[in-house]
Amino acid sequence: MVLVVVLFAVMVPSALYKWTNDASPIRSVEPIDATVKSTHSDNGRTLYLVALETGSSILVEDDLPHLIGAPARLERVTRENGMVFYRFAK
Repeated sequence: MVLVVVLFAVMVPSALYKWTNDASPIRSVEPIDATVKSTHSDNGRTLYLVALETGSSILVEDDLPHLIGAPARLERVTRENGMVFYRFAK
């Protein structure tokens, strides 16, 4: 019973945070050059470890396949509430 309460207490704020960010309009989109370093696929979800041109590495989720070692075009998306995320350019 305690486990259920703890899980509920963790999941509700997380869901509210995601809904808030999804509702916030996009303020800017900046193109960024990167290189795909590795990939991890699990239950139909694929995460890519991507090295940015600045030398930083980030995880980016995408449904389309990307070759390891290949250059990639990403977009740095900033929402009105200040939330920043990265996505592969379409």
